[in-house]
Parts: sequence; C-alpha cells; structure tokens
Amino acid sequence: MAVFQTTDLTAASYSAALFGLAATAILLLMGTSWVNRSWRLPVVLCALAALVGVGAAYEGRAAWAVGGGVPVVYHYVGWIVSMPLQVMALYFMAKTAGKLGAGLFWRLVVVSVLMVFVRYLGEGAYMHPTLAFLIGLVFWLYVLGELYFGLMDDVIRSATGDHLRRGYFWLRLIVTIGWAIYPLGNFLTAFAGMMDDGSLTVAYNVADILNRMAFGVAILATGVLVSEERSHA
Repeated sequence: MAVFQTTDLTAASYSAALFGLAATAILLLMGTSWVNRSWRLPVVLCALAALVGVGAAYEGRAAWAVGGGVPVVYHYVGWIVSMPLQVMALYFMAKTAGKLGAGLFWRLVVVSVLMVFVRYLGEGAYMHPTLAFLIGLVFWLYVLGELYFGLMDDVIRSATGDHLRRGYFWLRLIVTIGWAIYPLGNFLTAFAGMMDDGSLTVAYNVADILNRMAFGVAILATGVLVSEERSHA
C-alpha cells in the first residue's frame, strides 16, 4: 500500500472524495426507504453516480501513487458515466410531477454522454482541442436549455407544493455553476497550456463535494420532503 506524505494535498483530496462519495452512496441507498415509490429511481441513480465516483477516485489515487500524475482518462471515465446518470435523475425527478416524453429522455442521455466524450477527444488529441471544446460547450448549454426553458421546467412550474420547485432550483444551479469546473479545466489545459501537477485534480475532487455529493443529497432531501407533503395532503 502506498504511503502518502502529510503535505500531499492531491492524495488527501482523492481520499476525501473517495470516503465522502462512499458515505453519500450508502446514505442514498438507505434513503430509498424514506421516499415514495416514484422517487426511488432518482435517488438510486444518484447513488450509482456516487459509486462510480468512488471507483474513479480509487483508480485516480492509485495512479497518483505510482506516477505522481493523473492521466486525463482517469477523470473522464468517471464523468462519462456519472454525469448522464445525474441528468437521468433530474429527468425522473421532474417526471414525478407530470408527463415527459421518451424522446426528451434519450436526447438528454445522448447529449450528456457526447458532452463528456467530445471533451475527452480534445484533451486526448484525437480531435482539434478548440473544436472539441466548443462542441462540448454547446452540448452543456443544450442540457442547461432543457433545464431552464424546456418541458422539465414547465412540468416543475406547474407542480403543486414548494419543495419540488425549490429542490429543482438548487439542483439546476449545481449543473450550472458546479459543472462549469469541467469546461473550465478543459479550457486551461487545452488553451492556456496548463499542465496538471495535481492542483487541477484537487479542484476536480473538491468539486465532487458539490457535483456528486450535494447533488445526490439534494435529490434525497427533496424526495423526502415531497413524499411527506403528499402523504399529509
């Protein structure tokens, strides 16, 4: 087993992310018994996203221990699974309040996968970095457009009760602000010539507190509050 130095902030951030994501996943799986049946799927999807983050953090920490660096692929293999899972969780969360078509579901899944994959192609030098960055940015903006101006927003606005609308507001804010770290990191490495000496990895691991942990807990909290609200109606 690798022994990290006390001053190794990158290794410490990986360990914090790993333990935090594991605790979040356990909490979310336990929380499926606290919500109505229609809310179990969004909560489980967030638990799966957290578990994927656990695996990605474990592999990344092992790579850091061996070579003192983290190849970009270690970040993207986690994102390309967890981010679509979170988008799916938002879709099924909105679906608890009204009818949404299957077409919207598949568009969101495909776009969220391509959003990550295209950025990886740019950082992996399989595609021109500028083109990959711009295409990935367009896909992210499409997801935001659906969240702010699409059918999901319409369904949430028409829902009764304040808990669902308030939860959707905060989750949408996480996708807007928290997920901005990923195209920003892509921009710094592709255009500013930044080499990841561990500092960018620390930023990504800290961002997991918001983007994976807080996101899942917010879904669970909203589900619990809405379930209680409807049981007392």
